[in-house]
Amino acid sequence: MLVHSPRIPLIIDYIDKGHDVTAEDKEGIVLALQQRDRVRRIRLELPVPKLRGLIMTMDEEFPILEYLFVGPPTKHNTGLVLPEAFRAPHLRHFFLTNFALSIGSPLLTTVTLLVTLVLQNIHPSAYFRPKSLLRHLSLIPQLETLTFSFNSPVHNRDIERDSLHVPIVTRATLPNLRYLGFKGASAYLEALLPHITAPLLERLQITFLNQLVFSTPRLLQFVNNAENLRLGSAVLTFREEAVRVRVYPSEEVRVCTFVMEVGCRHLDWQVAAAAQIFNEPGTLYSAVEHLTLDYNGSLKSPEPHNEDDRTQWRELLRPFNNVKTLSVPSSLVGELSHCLISDGEAPLELLHDLKELVCPSGQSGRDADAFASFIEARRVAGRPVLLAHMGLPVDSSRQVRGPMLRKS
Repeated sequence: MLVHSPRIPLIIDYIDKGHDVTAEDKEGIVLALQQRDRVRRIRLELPVPKLRGLIMTMDEEFPILEYLFVGPPTKHNTGLVLPEAFRAPHLRHFFLTNFALSIGSPLLTTVTLLVTLVLQNIHPSAYFRPKSLLRHLSLIPQLETLTFSFNSPVHNRDIERDSLHVPIVTRATLPNLRYLGFKGASAYLEALLPHITAPLLERLQITFLNQLVFSTPRLLQFVNNAENLRLGSAVLTFREEAVRVRVYPSEEVRVCTFVMEVGCRHLDWQVAAAAQIFNEPGTLYSAVEHLTLDYNGSLKSPEPHNEDDRTQWRELLRPFNNVKTLSVPSSLVGELSHCLISDGEAPLELLHDLKELVCPSGQSGRDADAFASFIEARRVAGRPVLLAHMGLPVDSSRQVRGPMLRKS
């Protein structure tokens, strides 16, 4: 029936939601893929064994194909491969997950009309160097969305050594790029970003794989030069396997402009990793006026507070020198109060412009005691800080000052 149907464009959209692909479904997909000159859109999300057979039928040119999304619904270590003869010269939106596709493959070098390029969980066998990616990006200036993530880490020292031996000379000017996403080693991004120009970039999302040392000065410079990446409000979240910072244009706007995540476990390691990244020279976080810390307390180190912990927390907070409101969950009151106590250091060295310290309701007595030394020191220094809760603001003597209206 499909063979004799009117010559209208075909859309192939099949997502495996836990149900077995029936023989009839597979036959229908294969039959539709065989109508190559009619297929405009392909979206296939199926387990690897089922995908592999279907992909092999895509062994010729699809002349009107504009949208291609192929990959398993979950992360997989096997690198899928597209047939060598597959071509799609009019492709505009290209999404591949868990594929071993070289950045210099004939397919990618012929799709010069791309608006969207997403390569997720790139198999190690298809790893490409920053200079190779730049050469390809220079051929698709109309790109609006770019995301690439590596399936396994490449050591920073290997990337740095490669850049020293063969300097990067290619520049990629992407005048339409709005979104950039990356997952991998920090050195990869440091080698890549100085050679990319993206004046209209509106959102940047980065995930660094677990590593001991972070140095990201070029990332901070790239963000500082991106005029549309406005940073006004930040949420720093300590999760089970990662620490993540989300930055918004303001406290009212809840669409992130910048997201950065570092994969590591345990609160002390996460604080140390974040402190390294945040303390690079630059003004990336100095524009943030509202900072929220988020932590469920399940991964707190069993060791008591020590001087190293206090130092790491202070290094983490130091770049946020323009913060006026700091929100702290009850699970981090101990860490923050310990960090903010001045021990021979001027009380204004940290969070100089802080005006309000917000804690959960129901903790007024305990939190007032925990932060009493900090609040008193700020009062004496002429920069008072209000300890506030979801209900009523209180000072360190627990005297109610009046109702407080908090934004949801």
